[in-house]
Amino acid sequence: MITFTSLADIRNIEKTTVAMGSFDGMHKGHAELIGRAAAGAARSGLKSAVFTFSNHPKNALAGGIVVRNIQYPEDKAAMIEALGVDYLFSLPFTDEICRMPRDVFVEVLLCGAFNMAEAFCGFNFHYGHRAEGDAESLRASGARLGFSVHVMEAVRVDGEIVSSSRIRALIAEGRMEECARFLGRNYFVKGTVIEGKRIGRTFGFPTVNMSMDAGMAVPAHGVYVTECVAEGKRYAGVTNVGVRPTVEGTGERLVETHLFHFNGDLYGRPVRVAFLKKLREERRFENLDRLARQIEADCRDARAYHEARDDKHI
Repeated sequence: MITFTSLADIRNIEKTTVAMGSFDGMHKGHAELIGRAAAGAARSGLKSAVFTFSNHPKNALAGGIVVRNIQYPEDKAAMIEALGVDYLFSLPFTDEICRMPRDVFVEVLLCGAFNMAEAFCGFNFHYGHRAEGDAESLRASGARLGFSVHVMEAVRVDGEIVSSSRIRALIAEGRMEECARFLGRNYFVKGTVIEGKRIGRTFGFPTVNMSMDAGMAVPAHGVYVTECVAEGKRYAGVTNVGVRPTVEGTGERLVETHLFHFNGDLYGRPVRVAFLKKLREERRFENLDRLARQIEADCRDARAYHEARDDKHI
């Protein structure tokens, strides 16, 4: 897959079938749309392409984070490539693009830069200045300019429409099993292991600690059954997300994971933690002894969950 991150880089590409959307979480709906576009490109003898923005338009307009990510950019690109896409147009949402009238958006970007002969979009797709363009106006432009348009209906899980906003709400509520059904995978965060106060070691439950990326959606404070990938290996574990109210700290939100069947040191190394199920809320205990007993109970519950589930990769 060839990735273009600016319009200036796009030169003399072959005719394309383009899937268009924010694709800000690559959930089941996004994967279905891109898969259909790739299949359509193969049937038509065209190059398959995805057009998305490298920054969320709402964040660009607000000048800060108002919509948190539910996927890292490199993972988003990898999933798109795995769906058989030839070109990824991952452009910054700039003021110039924001102010483009819908017809200019189609003529300059889609037909001009992307050399688009076939378009795939969702039922709620909007484009152009003030989001004035929609699926119907895109169809009208296609009839005028000579490209075909395929509009995909909503994808539903258990009768509910799959959407990034719904997934963010589930993450914020700690409803990770429901979140996985919409995403098609477990929600995860990743980062570099930092050094903590090592209080868990005094209980016999050492933890792998990392700070939350400010731009990522944050699971509700609490204790979760998790899986961790570190140095190419998978480990079952249990994770606390929060500010450690029983232990005096800085108030910074941390992700602290106790790994089962692991002995070693991961300081300064990258890890990935996937959230499978919330066990309980984070709360303050009377003393460290009560905290230690609760951690032991959490570990028992997490081990039981891991033993009962199928072996699924994260």
